[in-house]
Amino acid sequence: MILNHIWGLYAHPKEEWHVIEKRHESLSYSLIHILTIALIPSICSFYAAAYIGWTIGVGDPIKISVDSAQLMAISMYFALVFGVFALAVLIQWMAKTFDSKPDFVQALELASYTATPLLMVGITTLFPVLWFVALAGIAAVAYSVYLLYSGVPIMMNIPEEKGFIYSSSVVTCGLVLLVTLMAGTAILWTMGFGPEFVA
Repeated sequence: MILNHIWGLYAHPKEEWHVIEKRHESLSYSLIHILTIALIPSICSFYAAAYIGWTIGVGDPIKISVDSAQLMAISMYFALVFGVFALAVLIQWMAKTFDSKPDFVQALELASYTATPLLMVGITTLFPVLWFVALAGIAAVAYSVYLLYSGVPIMMNIPEEKGFIYSSSVVTCGLVLLVTLMAGTAILWTMGFGPEFVA
């Protein structure tokens, strides 16, 4: 069950990676996991942007219109799902270099469960104060990186030494992917797709 894996990844990650690796769940199971978890940051961010407002330093909270918030939430949802799938493709593609031959489902499991803390931290946007969300985001990134480093040797069935280098390569690709998504967002904003702010 999805919630069992989530609890296990927080409570005892290495043991949970072994459980995930032994089960080799179906593609639909991994899809359900990522499609469900990606709803958390999208829905919470929508509510925070449209109804609570973001606090950045001093001054009144900054809100955007409901229509803008809906468009941003939908875009965020699809970008997050795309990002996890792209990371899975990169994980599978890089596996050849490290003498591993995972199928796409294994790569998707690794990508989706590694991304879980990053997606679940989206709930912090219900308290939309920039410093708080930024600190929670940094903690989530750190834990996701830890999950990746602990999960790669187990999921890819390779020695820990190779797993470290493999994980470092995946982190680098993940950062490039993140910067690409952010750059794409910035380009869309300058083309007139930015949000409509409300008083």
